[in-house]
Amino acid sequence: MRTIRRAGTHELQIQRSRFICALSPAESAEQATAFIEQVRSTHWSATHHCTAFRTGAHGEQQRSNDDGEPAGTAGVPMLQVLTAREITNTVAVVTRYFGGVKLGAGGLVRAYGRSVSEALDAIGVFDLVPHTELTVTVEHAAAGRLEHGLRSAGAEITGIDYAARVTVHLLVPTAGRAALGRWLAQFSGGSADLVEGSQSLRAVPPARPDLA
Repeated sequence: MRTIRRAGTHELQIQRSRFICALSPAESAEQATAFIEQVRSTHWSATHHCTAFRTGAHGEQQRSNDDGEPAGTAGVPMLQVLTAREITNTVAVVTRYFGGVKLGAGGLVRAYGRSVSEALDAIGVFDLVPHTELTVTVEHAAAGRLEHGLRSAGAEITGIDYAARVTVHLLVPTAGRAALGRWLAQFSGGSADLVEGSQSLRAVPPARPDLA
């Protein structure tokens, strides 16, 4: 799955009509609805405010609205773009200022879908990658080398607690959890304590094909 990490807008003009797509992160229907109302308030004089959103780990909660456009010509193609590009936790509002030229059903479908697609490209899409919280506890003598080794390996250290022993809090891609466990066992000779915590989805930049 993929998502966006910031709100933004993108505008295009088709047959003198202005189509302004506003995108925003939204992790619930309530957040999506609040953003929709915000856009309506900003563009209160516009002809239409067509909407679509998907939320949930797999986009399981989704909704669209044509807002007065012919049924199925606005909200549905907007939602289809979000679905086809595997976007979740995102709300899209396309505000239309009518320019006097009717586009027809097919023209509307293309215009609203294109508006969302171009806005996603302009704002930027990130991959949602499962991450796991880990805590590693070692003796004080090994803490410095452990921290250096973890940072060199690209692990995200979220905190360090110093007590009788040193506990390092990590966030790592779930797919790399087993490899980290093997590295840690080799590093510490089996003396480090590794505890697995909760899992979450993190938005990370997509891998570049030329670096894969």
